[in-house]
Amino acid sequence: MTSAKLFGICLRICADRDAAEDILQDVYIKVWNRADRFDAGRASPITWLCAIARNTAIDWCRSSRRPGMAPEEAAAEVADAAPLADMVIERDQHSARMFACLDELEARQRVAIRSAFLDGLTYAQLADRMAVPLGTMKSWIRRGLQQLRTCIGDG
Repeated sequence: MTSAKLFGICLRICADRDAAEDILQDVYIKVWNRADRFDAGRASPITWLCAIARNTAIDWCRSSRRPGMAPEEAAAEVADAAPLADMVIERDQHSARMFACLDELEARQRVAIRSAFLDGLTYAQLADRMAVPLGTMKSWIRRGLQQLRTCIGDG
């Protein structure tokens, strides 16, 4: 009555039908030998049987599948997508310098440049938002970018 459930547990864990059958046989042998250890106050019979099946299947997986070791030279062929530390430091310093230079701009130029380049707003949208003529907005951004170029070039 319990074989289908216990076999399913064994098969799911070991993913090998022949091995699951052998494991199930071991489970029933363990149950026969440990029947006196069953405590109805701790678990139901099926729960106890499932725990034994699960643990036996896990033990089988651990003992039968030893991970193969690759030679040390194979480690050099493993791709690492992370940038090198010096590149990360350089990028972070450049970003910090950029934001420091942005903070040195007039408030209206700073807001316009951040909105245009970080939020993706157009000159026309910025001009409407800040209630200024389009030509004025373009001039603010152009002068602000020139100041940024000068500031970043000094660093």
